Amino acid sequence: MSYIPRLKEKYNKEIVPELKQQYGFKSTMRVPRIVKICLNQGIGAATADKKLIETGVNEMTMIAGQRAVPVKSRKDVSNFKLRRGNPIAVRVTLRGERMYEFLDRLISVAIPRIRDFRGINDKGFDGRGNFSMGVTEQIIFPEIDIDKVTKINGMDITIVTTARNDQECLSLLKEFGIPFKNQKK
Repeated sequence: MSYIPRLKEKYNKEIVPELKQQYGFKSTMRVPRIVKICLNQGIGAATADKKLIETGVNEMTMIAGQRAVPVKSRKDVSNFKLRRGNPIAVRVTLRGERMYEFLDRLISVAIPRIRDFRGINDKGFDGRGNFSMGVTEQIIFPEIDIDKVTKINGMDITIVTTARNDQECLSLLKEFGIPFKNQKK
């Protein structure tokens, strides 16, 4: 028997029947699911220090469990001393098993380590069933060794789902266990 991530199993056995009953879906395929999770970390100081991008790629690779890639600037901006083609960010897109593993680590380990945490703001929905949130410090992830961190960077986490509206997406993410501020059931 092959390994199945804990949240994937939970989705198939608990979340699908719950959402199907809650919204009255006739087909299991109509129940919203998570398609991918995109992680993005802008490193603005990389225009001055090129080693920051390399460090960002290594940290993001450890966090995601998948190789991160540097993102190059598309245009020149003289006010920011930015040249076209310079690396200024790091990104990685997770799908399948790695996506569920990352979501599990985010919910059960990383989010509880956020200082003064009172819940995730539920204003990060885009109207089409996707959710974005920001993390101010990469050191909330247990993969990062705090002693080796030279600069604290934040990151954006975008969860892309097949939900048709924000309410379906909110229900899906609540079922997965993401702690939102204004919990209404």
